[in-house]
Amino acid sequence: MKRATSLDLQDTKRIHNPGKSKIQNFVLSPLPWRKFNRQETNETSPLGESLETILSQKCGQKVFRDFLKSEFCEENLDFWLACHEFKTSKRPEEQTRRAARIYEEFIRDESPKQVNLDFYTREIIRQSVRQASLSCFVVAQRKIYSLMENDSFPRFIETEQYKVLFDAASKQRGHGKHRKALEIRRSRDLMQPDSKAINMQCELYLLQKA
Repeated sequence: MKRATSLDLQDTKRIHNPGKSKIQNFVLSPLPWRKFNRQETNETSPLGESLETILSQKCGQKVFRDFLKSEFCEENLDFWLACHEFKTSKRPEEQTRRAARIYEEFIRDESPKQVNLDFYTREIIRQSVRQASLSCFVVAQRKIYSLMENDSFPRFIETEQYKVLFDAASKQRGHGKHRKALEIRRSRDLMQPDSKAINMQCELYLLQKA
């Protein structure tokens, strides 16, 4: 049984044009998640990482998925990654095949990994996958990202899994800074004595930027 989230309560009033269908009005009206995402999200952990940073790394994806699995909602990340991969489709027939697979796995009613999307978003996708374009999952992908960012990620950054991941990333960045400092010192040794003061300033600047 799926967890009820704050995203389910985000149903906002939409301006309806009498000459248009409900689905057209949904497409043309402002997306409620967009305002919510800008004002209340961009969640950054106390340790200095964001969901965007976590998902940009393979190890981060794995650790975050393990956490989502413990909360029985790993399908959110699976769907987000499937949409991300879908955007790399080159040929129309490949887009149609991948779109149909994503729809059957994540969008269709009673699908194996059905994600938490409202009726209108699911209906738009159902119609668009027949002639799929690279944008047919954009709205749904953003909504699921917002759901993970606001619902799951704040709990994830309190776990031991996250702290281990962050410690490993911090050590790696520390080694990178050390290597850069050594390269700066070697370059300084090759310079003339009268440029020493300028070089020291450059070294401090680069270390601060590292």
